[in-house]
Amino acid sequence: MTHKRTIGTLWVVLLALTLLSAYMAERADTSFISASIMAIVLAIKGRIIVDHFMELKKAHIVLRTLMRTYFYVIPSLIIIVYLFPEQIAKWTML
Repeated sequence: MTHKRTIGTLWVVLLALTLLSAYMAERADTSFISASIMAIVLAIKGRIIVDHFMELKKAHIVLRTLMRTYFYVIPSLIIIVYLFPEQIAKWTML
């Protein structure tokens, strides 16, 4: 597959994942499964963007690892906040 075709395919995947996210947000379902799917979609989209559109797949390992880690930490935090909202609220109150 050529580079242009790969980028085009990935763009369509990102578009589909974004539409899925928008659909799920409109449903206003606050279940654990919904939050998990949204977190997974965020991680997948982030990884695609970092590796292919920011072209960090061939960057220095430290920079690449830091960027990839960001897109695993944020979805994990989403799940933690979903599971423990009262505790997180207590920790963040002034």
